[in-house]
Amino acid sequence: MDWSDSWRGAFRIELRAEAIGLAWRGWPVLPGTYPTAAGWAGRDGIQTDGPVPVHQDWAERVGTQPDQVATWWSGRPYSLLVATGIVLDAIEVDAELGRRAAIELRAAGVVVPIAATPSGRWLFLTDTGTQLRAELAEQDGIVLHGKDSYIPLPPSPFQHGVGHWRVKPQICGWNLPSSEIVQDALSLALRSDVLDNAARLVTAER
Repeated sequence: MDWSDSWRGAFRIELRAEAIGLAWRGWPVLPGTYPTAAGWAGRDGIQTDGPVPVHQDWAERVGTQPDQVATWWSGRPYSLLVATGIVLDAIEVDAELGRRAAIELRAAGVVVPIAATPSGRWLFLTDTGTQLRAELAEQDGIVLHGKDSYIPLPPSPFQHGVGHWRVKPQICGWNLPSSEIVQDALSLALRSDVLDNAARLVTAER
């Protein structure tokens, strides 16, 4: 994506508005590095990977008031990061598993805020304090973001696109679901994937 100055300016305004809105709701907002042609900018020098918090002491800045949050986005199009393990946790999965789990949640009538990145990662936002059950923790690509971690939220910019909501928090009234409910859906999605793969193998052998 061509992150020209005009694009960055437009996104800075939108990012600032989203950051202030989340901060007013008590979400622990942090500014993150942003993409350029050379890498990720915002800290001293250019970083290879991102987005990461701009401030090295980001954990000490958690809980910053909305008026101060507004000043962070006054000059640069920082990514919008939220610290996890305080107000919310997030379970990160690949897009295919995310779609399957979303179908399970929809069938159960459960609304869960879900964010997606251009790199094909989905983030299911939940309440805090629950560890991943063993069958999920042993899967490559399933990551729990809890204490001492953070996640990017829309409309954070990436090298090849912009983060977006699959399900906005407003749709569930900003009420975060139990982590157990999301983990139930992920477990069902994993089992259905295994069954589908087995069925395909049987069909191929006929």
